[in-house]
Amino acid sequence: MADVLPDRSLAGLFGELTRETAQLFRQEIDLAKAELAEKARQAGWGAAELITGGLVLFVAFQALVAAAILGLATVIALWAAAAVVGLALAVIGAAVLARGLAAMRGENLTLRRTFETFRDNTRWAKEQLR
Repeated sequence: MADVLPDRSLAGLFGELTRETAQLFRQEIDLAKAELAEKARQAGWGAAELITGGLVLFVAFQALVAAAILGLATVIALWAAAAVVGLALAVIGAAVLARGLAAMRGENLTLRRTFETFRDNTRWAKEQLR
């Protein structure tokens, strides 16, 4: 390498390494910001879907609950019809909530690319200083 850059001093090389390392870390921060914005959008859409789905189900289920209870009440006691319909609705509601929570799980919000490139760049910088 001394043949390629014969007029560069060791201090000049370290200065350049310092500047380039600082620039690299600024780029890492920019990448983290971009990735955070992307993850926030994903979480926002997941939350919006969760709320919208919940509201639609709430309104629809009110009508269906009344119809189902009245329909079952012609075959079984009214209290038993209400219990059967209520249990079925509880199962459906739990499934919808589980899906919404899965979309917002911390695992999906991890900044994987940023962490990987930061780790790689840190490793590279350490190797350059040796």
